[in-house]
Amino acid sequence: MSRSWERKVRKNMSQINKTRKKQGSSGIVLGSEKKDRYTGRSFIAPILLILFIGMYVVLVSSDPAFKPGTMFYVTVGCYVLLALVFFFRKPYLTVGKDYVQTRKLTGDKRINPAAIKGISVQRGYVVIEQHKGGNWVFSRVMNRYPTDEMGERLQEFAKVHNLPFQQK
Repeated sequence: MSRSWERKVRKNMSQINKTRKKQGSSGIVLGSEKKDRYTGRSFIAPILLILFIGMYVVLVSSDPAFKPGTMFYVTVGCYVLLALVFFFRKPYLTVGKDYVQTRKLTGDKRINPAAIKGISVQRGYVVIEQHKGGNWVFSRVMNRYPTDEMGERLQEFAKVHNLPFQQK
C-alpha cells in the first residue's frame, strides 16, 4: 500500500509542478531545505569599466603616431567582455536554515551563525558583521538589492539563532 501511495504522491506532485512552472513559480520538492535568495544587479563596475576603456581609446588614438593593431582591439574587446561578465553575473544573498551565503569577487562565501557578530539594517543598507574578516554590506543604491525584504528575513534569522539585530 505504501508504494501505491508514494506513486500517487509523485504523480500529483508532478502535475502540480507543471502547473507552477507555467505560472512562473518554482516547483515543489519534498524534503528540501527552505532558503530565501535575494538577487541584485551590478551596474557600477560595468559602467566604470566602459568609461575606463573609452578613456583609453581616446587617449591612445589621440597620438598622431598611433596605428591600431590587433592588441589594441583585443584589449578593448577584453574590457568590454569583462564589463558584460560583471553585469550579467548577479550578486545575491541566500539565507538558509543555518547559514548565510553570498557571492564575492573570489567566489561564493558562506558563514554560519557562530561566525556572525551581529546584523544591522538601516534604510537602503543591510550589514552583516563578522567576527573574522570584513563586514558584508548589501546596498540598494550600489547593487539594487531588495533591502526591506532582506531585513525582514534576516531579523527572523537573528531571532532563531540569538544574534544581535539592530534596526535603525
